[in-house]
Amino acid sequence: MNGLRVIPAWRHGQERLYVSRADGRNIAWYDREAARINLLSEEEREEVLRTLGPFLTGPVTVGPPPVPTPAELARLSLHPDDDLAPNRPAEALIVSLDRDPGPPHRLRPDPRRRALAAEQAVGEALDRLDGVGWHALHSIPLPGGDRIHHLAIGPGGLFAVHTLYARKQRVTVADPMVTLGRRDPQRLLRRVRADADRASYALTAEVHPVLAVYAASEVAVTAPLREVRVLKDTEVDGLSRTGGVLKPADVEALHAMARDRGTWTKV
Repeated sequence: MNGLRVIPAWRHGQERLYVSRADGRNIAWYDREAARINLLSEEEREEVLRTLGPFLTGPVTVGPPPVPTPAELARLSLHPDDDLAPNRPAEALIVSLDRDPGPPHRLRPDPRRRALAAEQAVGEALDRLDGVGWHALHSIPLPGGDRIHHLAIGPGGLFAVHTLYARKQRVTVADPMVTLGRRDPQRLLRRVRADADRASYALTAEVHPVLAVYAASEVAVTAPLREVRVLKDTEVDGLSRTGGVLKPADVEALHAMARDRGTWTKV
């Protein structure tokens, strides 16, 4: 017996097997998903391999832990209260409804709940792009009480996405006006562009404005739009088909900057 113990643990939703001495100090860990054994001391390599032998499920790479990238270092140094990455789609609306659900009986549905449905649908579509090299952040707070509904960062660039609830209604877009059903037109595209401009200033990178329309019966764009993309919620995943703008390292660096609450305090 070499006195080493194997202790399973979970980190970021993935299982790791830590190898510890009798005094509790870790000297290695096995990451099954990465098929890698990370050694803190090369001198104990053989003992660690013997101890982990019964737990190995195939060929593995053995060596010291990889050097963290600048983006990883930035993430590790970020206080949890300042990390926006855990925000759920429509996080601000969820918190608002938890604090003040409103009266139980209303003649009209609470508009916050309609906005919630739209932001959750679009946010979940953006989150599904994570597997193809994209990151999405949600409910990014801005000074003055404003917020960016979603920010998508990936090989195709950066996109500030504003959502609009339009269930079973016709949406007419005549830049900068957006008309929902029979309601009065609103200068919504100015708000969409303003969000993207503020994001560009904060991140010192070009951010493209996007209006995502949720569950509309029809979307009619009456004239070519300046800069803004108008997409149905079912078309949001099409952003993943754009590429050739950012390298993976640039995506990670911009995501590390964008997830820091302090990045947005002066925009």
